Amino acid sequence: MSLSLIIKREFNAKVRNKSFIVMTFLSPILFVAMGALVGYLASVNGDEVEKIALYDPAGVFTKDFKSDKKTAFTDLSKLPLDKAKKEAAENYEGLIFVPNVADSKELVNKVEYISNDSPSMELVDKIEDVVNDNLTKQNLVKANIDYKAIDAAKTKAEVKLSKFSGEKSFKWFNYLKVFIGFGFGYLIMMFIIIYGNMVMRSVIEEKTNRIIEIIISSVKPFKLMMGKIIGTSLAGILQFLIWAVLGGILLTVAMGFFGLKMGAASAVSPDMIAAGTSKTEEMQVYITEILTLPWATMLLSFLIFFIGGFFLYSSIYASIGAAVDSETDSQQFLLPIILPLMLGVYVGFFTVMNDPHGTVATVFSMIPLTSPIVMMMRLPFGVPLWQIALSMAILFATFFGVVWFAAKIYRIGILMYGKKPTYKEIYKWLKY
Repeated sequence: MSLSLIIKREFNAKVRNKSFIVMTFLSPILFVAMGALVGYLASVNGDEVEKIALYDPAGVFTKDFKSDKKTAFTDLSKLPLDKAKKEAAENYEGLIFVPNVADSKELVNKVEYISNDSPSMELVDKIEDVVNDNLTKQNLVKANIDYKAIDAAKTKAEVKLSKFSGEKSFKWFNYLKVFIGFGFGYLIMMFIIIYGNMVMRSVIEEKTNRIIEIIISSVKPFKLMMGKIIGTSLAGILQFLIWAVLGGILLTVAMGFFGLKMGAASAVSPDMIAAGTSKTEEMQVYITEILTLPWATMLLSFLIFFIGGFFLYSSIYASIGAAVDSETDSQQFLLPIILPLMLGVYVGFFTVMNDPHGTVATVFSMIPLTSPIVMMMRLPFGVPLWQIALSMAILFATFFGVVWFAAKIYRIGILMYGKKPTYKEIYKWLKY
């Protein structure tokens, strides 16, 4: 049996599976629906008005707590404290309690928010801002300093971002780059876990049904392992390409629905940005900026890093499947596989956001166990081609080295039955 036949068999087994077909076409719709649901729930939550009671008998902060679209403050200071607390507990989210003290300086650490539920950080920050601003103004007045003049002298600077080529950019665009890079990295991690588990389950199933004994009689274990890995990876690539096409169609339909344009027609004039934009024009600015990203490099790199990362991890998954007799037995060996993937996500998220070209981000984008995730997170910020090429070369070189070890485990473990393997025993197999 040739390698191509094994690849074809594994590929057909995956793509003809009903769950594969359903999820391939249903997943993009589910993602869009989930995004729409999250947006709807956020808008519903944003319309809710939080009712907060205030008890300030001295009237120190009464005028400072002003109601807005999100929060409505009600003064209960005329009631006795006990009744005010009871009223707030029954009809309000909470009560801001300002004790009556001789010196307002004592209020720095004595203002309380009383509630049975944990308040949002936004509300706590708002209360602290009111207290800080009020007491700061009082201190300035006591020092014979005109705080109104200070407020009038305050400025709010906004740093403009641009490239040496003259292209304009926006502060929020870096957050968008983090989000896009994180999405690509997270997709690679999920693909590796999902399809790696498919490889492992396929090996365990054939081993449990004793089909493997028949297959091994006509094909070498190494060819069988590589056939499973390549066949499953091709199924994954096919699924991703279908998702990309469907995603592009859904994006085009959505942009047409909101009246947005792509390509040259999407250019936004500097006058429009300076003068202020409408909702549609503002979204047009976002789309224009998104289109300036190196999409060709990112998509091609995604494909290569997915293949390299999947090959690397799937060879380990295959060797684990060959070593155990059931999925339950495989759990003890899966943690060392998951940890580098999780490390890549966390390192990429927390370091790339702050310094995409720093030492930590660069080093982890070269380490083969984390490079498929971290490098994808760095790409939206622009990475030199030599770093991308070096990372890919190290990844595939490591894959060939790991395959050699995995093949030795696979060759011995595939015919081992009735015994739970240990790390010590697997180490012995490497010497055979």
